[in-house]
Amino acid sequence: MGKVHGSLARAGKVRGQTPKVAKQEKKKKPRGRAHKRMQYTRRFVTALSDLARREDPILLRSLNYRWLWLGRG
Repeated sequence: MGKVHGSLARAGKVRGQTPKVAKQEKKKKPRGRAHKRMQYTRRFVTALSDLARREDPILLRSLNYRWLWLGRG
């Protein structure tokens, strides 16, 4: 049997030689209800408008049926 993955002496080589970069301050992420609202907007509201921009007639027709069925048309 040959050696497969290399010795443990080399473990962490790449991480050790990368320069240390200090963490930047970031804006606080919304939590709870606000986070759920953000997820909904990102997944459904903007996604549907992006699909509508492509103007695929079959897709638009199915989306229109869905919106009418949901009572939003």
